[in-house]
Amino acid sequence: MSRDRVLDHLTEMVEATDLPINADFEHGFAPDAASLAESVRLAVETGVAGLSIEDSTGDPARPLFEIETAVERIRAARKSIDKAGGDALLVGRAEGFLHGRPDIGQIVERLQAYANAGADCLYAPGIRTPDHIGAVVAGVAPKPVNLLMGWPGDLTMHQIAALGVRRVSVGGALARSAWGGFMRAAKLIMEQGKFDGFTDGASGKELDEFFRGIQRA
Repeated sequence: MSRDRVLDHLTEMVEATDLPINADFEHGFAPDAASLAESVRLAVETGVAGLSIEDSTGDPARPLFEIETAVERIRAARKSIDKAGGDALLVGRAEGFLHGRPDIGQIVERLQAYANAGADCLYAPGIRTPDHIGAVVAGVAPKPVNLLMGWPGDLTMHQIAALGVRRVSVGGALARSAWGGFMRAAKLIMEQGKFDGFTDGASGKELDEFFRGIQRA
């Protein structure tokens, strides 16, 4: 999506809830640090409580910004947030594991640099093993680490906390789980004429109680 559409969506979400909204702001919709600073300013003006900036370029031939450029971009984002006078959380993301650069040493080096440049929280989507998670946590301490759990895995929230992770996100995993159930149930109807896929569906009462609970929280 374009930057303008993303900003519109962020505004709508912020206005729709009292809960804090974190923006997955990709690479800031900007090729250079100055343009990135402007994008961050506009994002902060929507009222988001936090936003993340990736070090990915969107170019398959050159998937990651050079570390010096990536650090400059995080520094520009930090200055933009501070100039706006807000307290939005800045998350620095190292995208190597998602873009064919799964070198944990380089990931830690980048995250340390982003922390020093002003990122409040560090994030390396794609790390999965306790060794890699522990290396990232230790490498950027005392700053907090965000962990993506968007796939089936053996780690529990208790184990993740024991590794020192302070923040967990699931990306689109909940939505994909819901759509997976929908597609399996629909396929069963179309191919076998059976409605067994509805067995695990939530009742209207359960849905009502669930969403009331979210509103109370």
